[in-house]
Amino acid sequence: MFTGIVAAVGRIETITPLGAGDAGVRLHVAAGGLDLADVVIGDSIAIQGACMTVIAMTADSFDVDVSRESLDKTVGLERTGRVNLEKALRLADRLGGHLVSGHVDGLGEVIHFAPVGESHELRVRAPRELGRYLAYKGSVVVNGVSLTVNRVNDEADGCVFSINLIPHTVEVTTLQELKPGSRVNLEIDLIARYVERMLSASAAEQ
Repeated sequence: MFTGIVAAVGRIETITPLGAGDAGVRLHVAAGGLDLADVVIGDSIAIQGACMTVIAMTADSFDVDVSRESLDKTVGLERTGRVNLEKALRLADRLGGHLVSGHVDGLGEVIHFAPVGESHELRVRAPRELGRYLAYKGSVVVNGVSLTVNRVNDEADGCVFSINLIPHTVEVTTLQELKPGSRVNLEIDLIARYVERMLSASAAEQ
């Protein structure tokens, strides 16, 4: 589990294919400012919001293997470049964002990203099937960052939600690199997922 509070911006430095054909890849990630002192082989680290398992490490870097399935359903892991990083949540940690599983539910498309006063407005078109989980003042994860939804509009080709990004969030995450047309990893709120399941199960029993 994670909180969606990015601890550091690292960098995918190398990508090595695993086997041939449709096999996955091994990523070598420079940890940036992420403290790896308490990380051991087998621990989880979220990279751009996707939970990955550490399979090798040094004092300031780590390796993860990414399956073809994960590559097909995420963005930002298929190329070198800067990435948001967060270590797995400990039970004694502050929950500064919201409960995040690190499992990407779908890909969104940035349709607007521009300054508004001191902040930035980010608008993302989510797949229609994820729209029912998005609500005003609810939580959503974009590229590993826990954010609060300010506005939701259902449209024929999806659901557009708007977020206000404070300067600090833009400064310390890779969200600053977004532009119209960028694709982003989305994870819906866990509570919304369970509420839907409970409601659908109750309806089936009637």
